[in-house]
Amino acid sequence: MDVLQKILYFAITLGVLIVIHEMGHYAIARLVGVKVTRFSIGFGRIVWSRRFGPDRTEWALSAIPLGGYVKMVDEREGEVDPRDLPRAFNRQPVLRRIAIVAAGPISNLLLAIALFAGTYIVGVPGQRAVLADAQQGTAAAAAGVREGDVVTALDDSPVQSWQDLRWRLLALSGRRDVPITLERPDGSRVDRHIALNGLSGADWESNFMTALGFKADLGSPLVDQVVAGKPAATAGIREGDRILAIDGDSVRSPSDVSAHTSTRAGATLVFRIERNGSAFDVPIVPEAAEVNGRSVGLAGVRLKVDPLVADRLRTTTRYGLVDAVAQGTKRTWELSVFTLRMLGRILTGGASLRNISGPITMADYAGQSAQAGALAFTSYLALISISLGVLNLLPVPLLDGGHLLYYLAEIVKGSPLSDRAFEVGQRIGMAVLAVLMALALFNDFSRLF
Repeated sequence: MDVLQKILYFAITLGVLIVIHEMGHYAIARLVGVKVTRFSIGFGRIVWSRRFGPDRTEWALSAIPLGGYVKMVDEREGEVDPRDLPRAFNRQPVLRRIAIVAAGPISNLLLAIALFAGTYIVGVPGQRAVLADAQQGTAAAAAGVREGDVVTALDDSPVQSWQDLRWRLLALSGRRDVPITLERPDGSRVDRHIALNGLSGADWESNFMTALGFKADLGSPLVDQVVAGKPAATAGIREGDRILAIDGDSVRSPSDVSAHTSTRAGATLVFRIERNGSAFDVPIVPEAAEVNGRSVGLAGVRLKVDPLVADRLRTTTRYGLVDAVAQGTKRTWELSVFTLRMLGRILTGGASLRNISGPITMADYAGQSAQAGALAFTSYLALISISLGVLNLLPVPLLDGGHLLYYLAEIVKGSPLSDRAFEVGQRIGMAVLAVLMALALFNDFSRLF
């Protein structure tokens, strides 16, 4: 996917989320009788506008598309026509002002619920959580995980797929251990506990599934293509060969083969191959190659999962309307809590600042999700909508949460905060947001180059 397509999908993402957010402010303002003078997508100079409605509200597109705003009649922002004074925002009871401000982030969270519910109604494709044998010394091995086990529940919640298992483990990363239910190949069920406290913050930010000992059992991989002139071709490997083991270790997925070869450049590895029903050993010496700035060993084969195994593992999670909304609500709540936990870990040093992403990374992910299909893009849109809703509720001046903090202080104090307190808060908010934006852009360019 080229850069222009990524920018297009990022623009669609921003456009939808901004419109929904600002429409929340607008709808509640109109509902409680506040006069709205402008509804703008973007900031800065207005490049297009039209006036509609009984109040002749100006609907505008502005030059800087990273946000939007709803402008209401307010005596703090200039002279107000005496006829409009009862409809001025600043003259509304504090609970009405709270409702107007909170409506934007809440709209984003409601959008996420609707989007997730829609995907559950259509059906979310996935892969059954069938496990390979756990590596010794891992939490999964300590829990007695065996090859062919299927995870059916985690922390007493049903596990629908491998993707569901991954998400639930990540969401429970702050726990010491969690109960897990496994279905054995013979149909019996066993209950175990998985220890999560053995992983560091860095582990959770990388391949935590492997660190815990969870590997998907995709069956012995098939050779899809042999690269001419590379070690596998020289050793006589052919398309259609099945790789059973490497150095005596069973391999149950293409990633297993990569894990063996990537760290063994120049070393002789013994591949156990099955061809036409017969098994034999083939020695292969992976050659060193540079991938993403680091040296790895490559055998020179492209692998695939056996189509029969892939069909057996394929599953679809689907619900009726009521259950889909319930599941969408649950998913939105879990992701909102997880977002807050991650922010807390970043602030306390428990997670890397590199987790903060800016518009370049978001555009890249928007393009990737769109390329993966409508369901993936819809889920991405829901995820970003949750992030926007949660971040806007943070008690940072300039954000909606900062205004809500002012109003809560007003309730406690019995009167509005002084203009001086408001001004100081705005300056602090601008400084915080500037630092966060600079950090996000720095991370974006670091990943890019």
